[in-house]
Amino acid sequence: MTVTETAVVPVKGEPEGSAAAAGERPARAVTHRTGEARAAQEDILRRQSARESAARTYARALPIVPVRARGLTIEGADGRRYLDCLSGAGTLALGHNHPVVLEAIRKVLDSGAPLHVLDLATPVKDAFTTELFRTLPPGLADRARVQFCGPAGTDAVEAALKLVRLATGRTGVLAFTGAYHGMTAGALEVSGGATEVRVTRLPYPQDYRCPFGVGGEYGAELGARWTESVLDDTKSGVPLPAGMILEPVQGEGGVHPAPDAWMRRMRQITEDRSIPLIADEVQTGVGRTGRFWAVEHSGVVPDVMVLSKAIGGSLPLAVVVYRDDLDLWQPGAHAGTFRGNQLAMAAGAATLAHVRENGLAERAHSVGARMLTQLRSLAAEFPCIGDVRGRGLMIGVELVDPEAAPRAAPLDCPAPGPGGAGPRPAAPALAAAVQQECLRRGLIVELGGRHAGVVRLLPPLTISDEQTSAVLDRFADAVAAMARGPFHH
Repeated sequence: MTVTETAVVPVKGEPEGSAAAAGERPARAVTHRTGEARAAQEDILRRQSARESAARTYARALPIVPVRARGLTIEGADGRRYLDCLSGAGTLALGHNHPVVLEAIRKVLDSGAPLHVLDLATPVKDAFTTELFRTLPPGLADRARVQFCGPAGTDAVEAALKLVRLATGRTGVLAFTGAYHGMTAGALEVSGGATEVRVTRLPYPQDYRCPFGVGGEYGAELGARWTESVLDDTKSGVPLPAGMILEPVQGEGGVHPAPDAWMRRMRQITEDRSIPLIADEVQTGVGRTGRFWAVEHSGVVPDVMVLSKAIGGSLPLAVVVYRDDLDLWQPGAHAGTFRGNQLAMAAGAATLAHVRENGLAERAHSVGARMLTQLRSLAAEFPCIGDVRGRGLMIGVELVDPEAAPRAAPLDCPAPGPGGAGPRPAAPALAAAVQQECLRRGLIVELGGRHAGVVRLLPPLTISDEQTSAVLDRFADAVAAMARGPFHH
C-alpha cells in the first residue's frame, strides 16, 4: 500500500482473501459502499459536534470514527486505515487489542469474578500488584506502598500531593515550567500554565529554547543552581515545600527529556533538604522511553511515583507508589469508587509482564534511536524543522518559521541553533497543517509544546521495522508537502 492509498475494506460476508476483497469487485459497487461509509461517518461526527462539550480536543484535529483496531492500525467507519502514532496519548504500550490483553480481559469475564469491588483484595488485584512491584526501580520496590486512585492520572497526582503534604506538614510544592500533570485542580496547580497557587515554578532544562539561552549541560546546571538558590535564600519568599514534582520527560510540554545529570541533581537537592521527590511517570512509564521507568536512565529513585496510562493495558487505572515511611494516611483519607477496576488490573498485569518478558523497553530504545536519526536527517533537509528530540518512542519534532530571524544567542555561550544562532519562532499553523497532511496520508500524530508547534510521535512499543519505515515515510512526505506547498515562501 502506498502512503496515500486508501484501504479497500472487504464487503461484509466476503473473506479478505477473496477476489472481491482484493479489489476485483465492480468499481461502481466499491464507490457506492465507500460513499455510504463516508456518509455514515459524517453523520456520527455531526452528532458528536452537536452533543458533546466544546472542551473536546482530539476529535477536532482528528475527524475520524474508529470502528476496528489492531496493533498500530486503526480503521475508520469510512473504510480508511491509519497508522496510529498517538496510541491513546501513550496509553497503548502494546498497541490496540493486543492478544495478551484481550486474553486477560476474557479470562476475568469468563471466570464470573466480580468486576467492581472498591478496594477489597482479589486474586486479580494481587497479581497486578505483584507484577507492578516486580518492575519498580530497586530501592523503591522493597519498601513500597501503593494507593489505587480514581481512573485517571490526574487523580493519582492529586493523591501524591495530598500524601506529601500530610507526611511533611507543609503545603507548598516545587514544579517546573512547561509541566503537565493533569486537569483537576491540584494537578493544574503544578502544571506550567497555572496562576495564583501554592506552587513555585522552576526552569525545566531544554536545549532548543533554554530559558537561560545556552542549553546543554550548562543550561541544566544553571537551572539546578537556581533551584538551590530559591530553596536556600531566606528572602526568596519560598518556604520549605512539601514536595517536588517533575516529569522525567515532559510530554505535553513538547517532548523534553530531562538530562540524567540534572535528574540526579534534583534528587540530591531534595534529599539534602528532606523534600519528597515525586516522579510523574504517567506517560513515560512501562518502557516508553527505553527503560521500564524513565527515572532508571539517571539511576534516580524517587520517593513517590505517579503511574497511569499504560499500566492499565488500555483500560482506566491510576496508582501512586511511594516509600512506606510516607504512609501516614488514616483509613479513607483518599478513596475513589472506581479504584478497584478488575478488568484494568488484569489487562495491566498482562501488559507489564509482556513488556518485561519480551524486552520491549529495549526495543523502544533501538527503534526510537533509528527514528531520531532519520528525523534529524529530515531536519537537515527542511529548515522548517527547528529541533528533533526525544527518548525511546517518545519523540517530538518542533516546527518553526524558517523565514523568521532566529533569537540572538548570548555571547560566549554555546547555542543550539545552526551557525551559533538561537531558535526561530514556533510555527503552530505549520504544525497543524503537517498533522492534517499526515492524517490525509494515513498517519495519526499529536501536537504539543507551549505553542502547539511540536509534532509528537508515540507509537506502540510493538511497532515493527516495516511499520517504522512506513511511519517515517509518511511523516517525511507530509512535511515535504507542506514545506514546499502552502507554507513555502
